[in-house]
Amino acid sequence: MSYYVAPVARLIEEFEKMPGIGHKTAQRLAFYVLDMPAAAVDNMIKAIDSAKKNISYCTCCQNLTDINPCRICSNSKRDGSLLSVVENPRDVIAMEKTREYHGLYHVLHGAISPMSGIGPEDIKIKELLDRVKNNEIQEVIMATDPNIEGEATAMYISKLLKPLGIKVTRIAHGIPIGGDLEYTDEVTLTKAIEGRREI
Repeated sequence: MSYYVAPVARLIEEFEKMPGIGHKTAQRLAFYVLDMPAAAVDNMIKAIDSAKKNISYCTCCQNLTDINPCRICSNSKRDGSLLSVVENPRDVIAMEKTREYHGLYHVLHGAISPMSGIGPEDIKIKELLDRVKNNEIQEVIMATDPNIEGEATAMYISKLLKPLGIKVTRIAHGIPIGGDLEYTDEVTLTKAIEGRREI
């Protein structure tokens, strides 16, 4: 039995469909929206509608964009010989925030995960291979997540790229700045030791 009138119950249900939103948070969001002035609700609706209508995938890197090619791919100051492969558009933003990476990107929109029914054909690997074959890319940096799916995806793509004569590297994994060795798990510590460099 629902304790809410139908429109409120439906609004809560829609919020619950969003990732990371449980029932309590969905309730809070629904009541927040109901308390918003009508003009603010209209602005939110327009923003959602505009994003949905005007955002597409860049034909080069598969990142979300409102122009094609995107601003990164069309920037002549970027290093076109360096390509970083990431799982999702949020990873591009994270790397751009460092202001240290000046190459290009390729967004896979996922990772290989047989348990979730996601195979190589379900993510943007074909587009990556076409891009590498038709450009002057010399190094591909695998910047997928440091978990089982990310590692499997990196290894799979690496095996496809090596015969093409492309240098394939993997971002280093290890102990975060400010972390304590005693609280670091064995896998992270092992990766940190493997990725050590001379100082």
